[in-house]
Amino acid sequence: MTEGTSLRGSQRPDLALGIMSGTSVDSVDCALCAVTHKQVSLKRHWQVSFPMRLRERIVSAANGRSSSWEVAQLHHDLGRFYAFAVRSGLGQDRPMVIGLHGQTIFHSPTKRNPATFQLGEAAWLVEELRLPVVSNFRAADLAAGGQGAPLATLFHKLAFGQRKRVACVNNLGGISNVTLLDFRATDSPRILAFDTGPANMLLDIAVRHFTDGRKKCDTDGKWAARGTVDEVLLSEWLEHPFFRAPPPKSTGREMFGDTFWQSALRRIKARRLSCIDVIATLTEYTARSIALNYALHLGVKPDRVILCGGGAANHTLVQRITQSLRALFANVEVVASDSLGWPLQAVEPAAFAVLAWHRIKGLPGNLPETTGARHSAVLGQLSVP
Repeated sequence: MTEGTSLRGSQRPDLALGIMSGTSVDSVDCALCAVTHKQVSLKRHWQVSFPMRLRERIVSAANGRSSSWEVAQLHHDLGRFYAFAVRSGLGQDRPMVIGLHGQTIFHSPTKRNPATFQLGEAAWLVEELRLPVVSNFRAADLAAGGQGAPLATLFHKLAFGQRKRVACVNNLGGISNVTLLDFRATDSPRILAFDTGPANMLLDIAVRHFTDGRKKCDTDGKWAARGTVDEVLLSEWLEHPFFRAPPPKSTGREMFGDTFWQSALRRIKARRLSCIDVIATLTEYTARSIALNYALHLGVKPDRVILCGGGAANHTLVQRITQSLRALFANVEVVASDSLGWPLQAVEPAAFAVLAWHRIKGLPGNLPETTGARHSAVLGQLSVP
């Protein structure tokens, strides 16, 4: 149980299950949580890896290389796989609701014709588990003029907010996103959340490229630790306009995926970098782009930065992020979420457990000040047995 998440009091918590698979497309994470209006605690977390062929189909769809027939088939195959993932760890527990984020294959929150699309047919979970399922969380916020992201903010507030302190929760998935929780004024806390740019996505693409798909990631940052950062390329990449765009903002594979990599690869070859130097430079790119966003957009010094997501298990990446942040904010505390009772990969699915609970209760799930929406909105579409 984490700081600020005790469930003492008269309100009895409900069980809610969250399911998340992110832009890294490596696994499905499930988090069973006890939720009330003001508090959340984790009961259990488990993870199920995608079969290789299913992952390849997801990446193909996300890169726009799949036909409409293939996307439709994948939508249903993913629904069945999510049901299998839940069954593998749920046991005898019966949550009141399941929150299914689904697999994002397109996210373009532009002012003109915004769109987002997550795959995974909820009907298969409803049929298999005989429980209500909330899915398609992002569309309502998008329709209200928001970015459809970030949506984990409400959970971050419940799980990590501390009176009279300023904390940042930084998720390191395929994409990096940060939530600022400024609770110094307890009557009106300031909350800001936005994507900062790439986290693991470019690193994973590069590792797969250099190993012909034999390796999925730079385990514990071992390659990056051996390589030398190319400051010329790093400086070029840090000029990307996304970093200087003010919040609210969100991004994804469309901006920091294969298109970015193919352009970067031409420069990498021209500079004759070794594979470990490329990984070292991309690791530094994640770290410094996070620090750059903090410097430009937070407007306050955090007391603590809480790292979560798969990237927080990469020792070298965490080391580089810590060094970059401490160059900005002397003595800032940098910790992993698991030290506060939340396993690194449990935070994102737990967020959608909380959002599903809010949907069942008819409560708004977005924070308009962080997504840019015109108003609060009840998020997600409900499917029932």
